[in-house]
Amino acid sequence: MTDASTFAGRARSLGRGVAGTAGVGAAVGLAAFGYGLWEKNQFVLREESLAILPEGQRPFRILHLSDIHFVPGQQAKAEWLKSLAELEPDLVVNTGDNLSHPGAIDPLLGALAPLLKFPGVFVPGSNDYFAPSLKNPAAYLLGPSKARQDPKKLDWPRLRSAFGNAGWVDLTNRHQSIPLNGMRFDFSGVDDPHLKREKYAGWPRGTKGQDSKPHLRVAVIHAPYQRVLDHFTEDGADLLLAGHTHGGQLCIPGYGALVTNCDLPTWRARGLHDWDSNGSTTPVNVSGGIGTSRFAPIRIACRPEAVLLTLTSPN
Repeated sequence: MTDASTFAGRARSLGRGVAGTAGVGAAVGLAAFGYGLWEKNQFVLREESLAILPEGQRPFRILHLSDIHFVPGQQAKAEWLKSLAELEPDLVVNTGDNLSHPGAIDPLLGALAPLLKFPGVFVPGSNDYFAPSLKNPAAYLLGPSKARQDPKKLDWPRLRSAFGNAGWVDLTNRHQSIPLNGMRFDFSGVDDPHLKREKYAGWPRGTKGQDSKPHLRVAVIHAPYQRVLDHFTEDGADLLLAGHTHGGQLCIPGYGALVTNCDLPTWRARGLHDWDSNGSTTPVNVSGGIGTSRFAPIRIACRPEAVLLTLTSPN
């Protein structure tokens, strides 16, 4: 065989090898994408408990919802949301990013209708104000996502009014005391820190170390940026509730989240953890979220979740 024919043979062999490797890579990619499409509808309820109620108080159950990112036609998600009313929570806390499409408000309200019958509080996320846009997923590895220069506005005022008309309390840069199950809950919330809209309203007057009646201070935020967690922890919150991270959304089995889309450490991307700041400690529940952006409709090793948090008195 001549040198030329030998070279040609080797080139053909190499080409077949490259093509085979590319084919395997494409097959693996398609399989991962298909799995991610399946997992995004494998809804779970994470249950946690915290002994932070004053002595003598009976257990209190909070249903924490976050990052629903509803899109018309998501029937499986709608039915699962409706079924959560069977838990009969004492309070529903919604930490934002309810929408992912301009036409989502009516079907979302239909899905949440059974839960709107329970007491609730809420704050918005960026995807309540603005529709998501198509982005390169790799950009999230470089840090938190940036706001678009020409975002498409969503009808957040309409959704906010619907929540309010149902009795849910808007905590956007405001505080409010609410009596629940014979005890006073003092809430303080902020607008979305991801958009740098947070303004601290403090706590209802007279509740920070000045009132002997049983009460609990609960902070409600969308994006758990460290500056916000530090503020509420140092300001005497007994509990912080947040979302935004999607639990990482695309996680590596055995390792966990690669990103949180904020400055929260990745190992805190979902779950119940203690946050320490300047000598104070507050438990923080970060929801892994229920939905995804409609432009990235997959989850891997990070199933969508709601959280049922049972508060009890110390034994």
